[in-house]
Amino acid sequence: MSTVQWTENGTIRTARWHSGNGTPPPGRIVVVDDRLTAAAALRFARAGTGMLWRGDFPNARQLVRAMDRRIPEGSGSFTEVRSARAERATLLGKVLVFVEADHSLQLRRAPDIRAACEHAFGGIASTLISLRELLGALSAYQWHQKGIHINALSSRLYPAYSVFAPTRSEYVDLVAQEPLPGKGSPVVFDLGTGTGVLAALLARRGAAEVVATDLNPRAVHCARDNLRRLGLSDRVQVLETDLWPADRRADLVVCNPPWLPGIPASALELGIYDASSSMLHRFLDGLPDHLTPHGEGWLILSDLAEHLRLRTRAELLARISAAGLKVAGRRETTPRHRRATDSADPLHAPRSRERTMLWRLTRSRA
Repeated sequence: MSTVQWTENGTIRTARWHSGNGTPPPGRIVVVDDRLTAAAALRFARAGTGMLWRGDFPNARQLVRAMDRRIPEGSGSFTEVRSARAERATLLGKVLVFVEADHSLQLRRAPDIRAACEHAFGGIASTLISLRELLGALSAYQWHQKGIHINALSSRLYPAYSVFAPTRSEYVDLVAQEPLPGKGSPVVFDLGTGTGVLAALLARRGAAEVVATDLNPRAVHCARDNLRRLGLSDRVQVLETDLWPADRRADLVVCNPPWLPGIPASALELGIYDASSSMLHRFLDGLPDHLTPHGEGWLILSDLAEHLRLRTRAELLARISAAGLKVAGRRETTPRHRRATDSADPLHAPRSRERTMLWRLTRSRA
């Protein structure tokens, strides 16, 4: 972990620097308070200067919101919009706070951040951190405490920081509605389980055994915790491994990879962007060797990448065929999330045409 240095009240101070996505510390840091305007803050940010906040905590949040409103929205292609959003995140990330040795914020009207920081970062005493990243950790901890109601489970799940949360229910409903393959109780793999939502659903639907995998240790812990809460720990095994369980075959393999080809800019984007479509391709390429003779693979995928011109339908079908697979069926639905109907979103046009799909895949030759 790197260190940062600044001058405050005539004294040179140092602290550790924390950034979950590896952003380097600012080359220069100034101490600011409630007198700082949004316009002045943006001038500092555009010059690469970090602003250590020493004023009222709610006012710091208001400052970041005011800065946000002054930054133009990106427009044009998806790449241009994403680039503009990355620039926005960089500018807003220049407002900093100091986490004290006792894991507190010594700011007026500051919340108790200790539990949220322990949950997200494992503790960050005597550390400078972006206010924006800290607010993200506080929000994630609220989600973790409150949970998300999953209609298909008639239960709540409790997402963890940096683990993709099932806030879009339509893909869960697709899995709930699709008939299970075969006549008996299938053995199921859930690849990239995240919170464990699909593993829990398939166990509830009568799977004889579910093996859920994830490479993210936080996701493995999160899934195990959720399955324990649901009373399903004895029916679902959660493994920390890179996609496939070793030396096993299943009657049903379910995979819900990140839907957009692209490089994640942070841990929070790991559930959105799949670098070079790596997870998608490894799922397809490995599926024939991990299915029982009459088994099926269920690929859960949005076609948003097609509307953003990041992947074509022909490319997806060609990849399926090249892996020795064929499409046995497809079920699709319309997304119900807020952005699908938000006309102010720069990507409203492609989002309004998006469909979420469950592709049933079998081996070309049994």
